[in-house]
Order: sequence, then C-alpha cells, then structure tokens
Amino acid sequence: MVKVIIYTGLSLPFDEAREILDSSEGIEVIYKRPIKRGDLSLALRENPDIIGIIDGVFHQSSAVGHKEILNVMKRGVKVYGASSMGALRASELDTLGMTGIGYVYSQYASGEVDSDDDVAVMLDSETLEALSEPLINMKYVFTNAVAENIITEEEKEELLAIAKQTFYPKRNYAQTLTQSSLDDDTKNSLIDFIRESADIKKEDAKDLLKTIKEEIQ
Repeated sequence: MVKVIIYTGLSLPFDEAREILDSSEGIEVIYKRPIKRGDLSLALRENPDIIGIIDGVFHQSSAVGHKEILNVMKRGVKVYGASSMGALRASELDTLGMTGIGYVYSQYASGEVDSDDDVAVMLDSETLEALSEPLINMKYVFTNAVAENIITEEEKEELLAIAKQTFYPKRNYAQTLTQSSLDDDTKNSLIDFIRESADIKKEDAKDLLKTIKEEIQ
C-alpha cells in the first residue's frame, strides 16, 4: 500500500481530488488543508511515500519552509508541487529533487513570475472557498484572449497592470475590467471568454494528482 498525503482544498476541493486518486487500488490518500510551517514534521509521523503540495498559506501563517521540504525528501519521500504554494516551492527546489508540474510551476521556473502574490488569494477559512482571483489565472486568461484576438497586447498589459496594483484580497475580474479603458463591446466579449476559460490553478492541481496516480500504477 502506497501512502500519499495531499495538501489542497483551495485550488482543488477535496471531493474532486478524491475522484482522481481514490479510485486507484493500492493507494491510501490523506487529504489535508493548505500547508503551513511545521506541517511536514507532523506528516512524517504518518510515514508517507509521496507528498503532493498544491495549496499553502502565505500571509495567515508562516509558509512551509525550504528546509522542511528538503528534510522530507532526505527521508526518501517523493515530493510533488503544483498550482500554488506547491508550484512556487517546486520552482525553487526542482534541482534538489522536488518535482514541479503544470503551467504555474513553469511560469515560476522560467522566471516569468517571481512573486508569491501571483498565486495568493483571499479565502474563507472555514470552507476554503476563494474570495478573490489569483493573478496567475488572470494572466493565463488574458494571454489566451490576446491569442484569440479578443483583446490586444496593449489591453492585456493594461488589465494586468490594474490587477497587479490591486491588493490581492480585492483582486477580481469585475473590478479589473471596471477600471480599464476597454470599450463595452470588448468588455462583453472578454467576459464571455473568461466564463468559458479554464481555472489553470485547478487544472494544474488535477495534473499533479494524475501524475502521482501514473507514478504508482
């Protein structure tokens, strides 16, 4: 039996995560809330084989440290990261053995993104529901909107500048579009595109679970 610990709940709800991993035989999966400093020491007591870090706290508590992750890997535990805090830490520790997965990880690893603010969101501490929009999602959607000729590159840069200047708990599409100079037709087209667009943090989280599943089988 392979024991897996997954820190999620925000980018990917627990019930959706279970649909991906819990259907596999020979796997015991423990789902935990977003990771914070000190959690990995407790996790080691459960003797996991694999740890997947998706979500983590940034400002509410101290973030998980690099030394904590390195200590876990020294114990022979494979550590994967994606989507949010996991992507950030994986980009910093991939040369030391942590495996990064997905778009958000590649953005950090390439240097296109270098701030934890890009994945930070305001959340409901009880339900883990996101109450704001992560900047990394907005960048992904606006970049695709340029490729689809819905907005221009200049309009994309304006939208991202507005979003970056907004404190992350208040960051959302409606507020960003309201402050922009886009005309009404462009705004309406972009709103429709946003509604149809994938949540890239969520997709990355799913890819992490699928990767772990493939690794075990």
